[in-house]
Formats: sequence, C-alpha cells, structure tokens
Amino acid sequence: MAILPPRFSDDGFAVTAAEPWIKEKTSVVAQYLQSYTKLHAGNVNELIFVDLFAGNGLYSLGARHELFAAPPLLALSLDLPITRYIFCASSQEQLNILKIRVNKYFRGKNVLLLQGKPEELVASLSHYVPSNQPGLKSSVFCLADSFSFDLNFESVQKLANLQFNFLIPFCFALNDKLNYRFYLRESRPKLDAYLTKEGANLVEQGVGNNRTFYKRLVHQYQTNMLALGYNISLSSHKADSGLMELPSYQIGFFSKVFSTQSIRQTVEAASHTQFELFQ
Repeated sequence: MAILPPRFSDDGFAVTAAEPWIKEKTSVVAQYLQSYTKLHAGNVNELIFVDLFAGNGLYSLGARHELFAAPPLLALSLDLPITRYIFCASSQEQLNILKIRVNKYFRGKNVLLLQGKPEELVASLSHYVPSNQPGLKSSVFCLADSFSFDLNFESVQKLANLQFNFLIPFCFALNDKLNYRFYLRESRPKLDAYLTKEGANLVEQGVGNNRTFYKRLVHQYQTNMLALGYNISLSSHKADSGLMELPSYQIGFFSKVFSTQSIRQTVEAASHTQFELFQ
C-alpha cells in the first residue's frame, strides 16, 4: 500500500522543486523506514533516524505547486517508535526553514538539527549517537540522499564505525550534458571521493555510455560497502526524470547487524515495483 503523506500548507518559506518520480521515491524511503522500525521495535533502547541531506522539509510539484513532505517531515508524520531524529543540512538557511516547520507540525518530537556537510558532522554525530553498552542498545537508520556525489566515502567509513545502517538512493543528474564523460573528467575529484580513487578507476574501465557507467558505479559502491562488513540489498524503481535519463534507479540498504533482504522484500511487497535494470 502506498504511504499517504500528510498535507502541508504554503507557509511562505522556500520549498524544493521536484519531478513527479521524487514523490514516489519519498514513499519508498518511508517504506524502508517502516520496515526497519518493525524489525527493531522492542529489541533496542533507542531507534535513531538520521537524514544527512535534510533540506527544508517540503517539495513542490508541478504547475499547481502541490506541496508534499520530504523525508524529514514524512518520517516525523509516520508516528513510528523512533526515539530521536537528527536532520543535517549544509545550508543554514534551509535548516532554519526546516526548524520552523518541525516546530509548527511536530513540536513534541525529539529532533536535533545539525548544520554542515557530512564530513564536517562525523564528530557531532558520534557524540549524539550512543555506543552500545550492556543493557543499552541503539540502532541508527541513516538516509543519504543528496542527488549528487556529496557524500565522501571516507565519511561513510567513519559512520560505519558507529554501526550506522544506510539507505542510499543512487540518484544524480545523468543525461546528455551531465554524462559519464563529465563525471570521469570535469567532476573526477568528486567521483574519486564518492567511490574512492581506486573505485573510480575501476568504474572508468571500458565505460562507453551512461547506462553502463551507472551500473558499474552502483556495483562498485556495493563492493566498497562489502569491504566494510555490510550486508547489502538493492531495490529497483522506475525513473521518469529529465535530469536522470535512465529507465530505473537503484536504492541500496546496508546493514552490519541483520539481513537486508527482509527489509527489501517488505518494501517490494508494499510498492509492487521491481524493474530488472541489473540483469
């Protein structure tokens, strides 16, 4: 069943323009979060939701400017047994707007807002995420959805030491202009940081089109996460984007502590979408 987000009214503050498929993607993210909390409820003392690229909390869709919740506000609206929400954004302006919306709609929730890029926030996150001790267990669901390569793998390695579970939609602009050549040349430093330099070199070998580049990038990211000791599952979802010109995109769920397949299967059963891009 599709998740129906709450309605939000125009408050005069900035919103983020979105394509129609983004609305479905936020619903899939919510399905992953619901499945994760269902598996963990009652087994840990703290369930923590971290969004590394939280933004201002609202999307705007189409000529009618339909408003719908981005993951931070959607996660809060689900009323799940999450004990703490940590929302991060590099823009202080975006974070200020998100704070206003959180206070308006969800004042009673335990929400922490952190300003900075992920690589700047590792120390803060380690402070606010309790380490597991006898009689005290915590579990972290970390969403990393930047629609870019703004998550350095070095930061992922550090957060992995805190036993973060990661949900990563592999979404970024990929079209005739911002194509595989652009990422392998002009934007190579960002790609190197995202995949590691060695990983980017492996992706580059024999790539001749955007689709092959995408498939190799996702495969290399899986390899990197396996090396960190993560269990891995991927789900495929239809892409209908003017920026990301692929028939479908992948969402990866990564965990060290439990089977990721059970989460993926629950999500697929709920969404009824599975597209065989990677056969």
